[in-house]
Amino acid sequence: MISVKQTVTGFLLMVMATFFASAEQKKTLGNWDVHYMVVNTAFLTPDVANAYDIVRSKYSALVNISVLNKDNQKAQLADVTGSATNLLGTKHKLTFRRIEDGEAIYYLAVLSFDNLETFRFAIDIRQGDARHTLKFQQKLYTE
Repeated sequence: MISVKQTVTGFLLMVMATFFASAEQKKTLGNWDVHYMVVNTAFLTPDVANAYDIVRSKYSALVNISVLNKDNQKAQLADVTGSATNLLGTKHKLTFRRIEDGEAIYYLAVLSFDNLETFRFAIDIRQGDARHTLKFQQKLYTE
């Protein structure tokens, strides 16, 4: 019998895979392929949001980071921290939570925003002595 948690996790994986397939955002940093996306939390179903303690709101975005070994594509355990700074210079600290599901590992953080607000993201990824910073910019929209 499939549990609610398995169903929710499976759905989250499906949502993430759909976004990665339709608009893959990936950067190679050292020995890692780092996949990233920022989506409005309103896209999450209530079950998924509840399972991961995420408040659904058109003014809230989910930042998802996945760190893979670039040679074998295996998910990597890492320390992920970061910030998002809007164009006015207001900096928001991102607090990432690690979600492990079988061999998959996701690092999730939530960010509040105003419609049409643009953020510059700086995500620090550390594993042992290896450290890299993922930088990207994205405009966020209410849905």
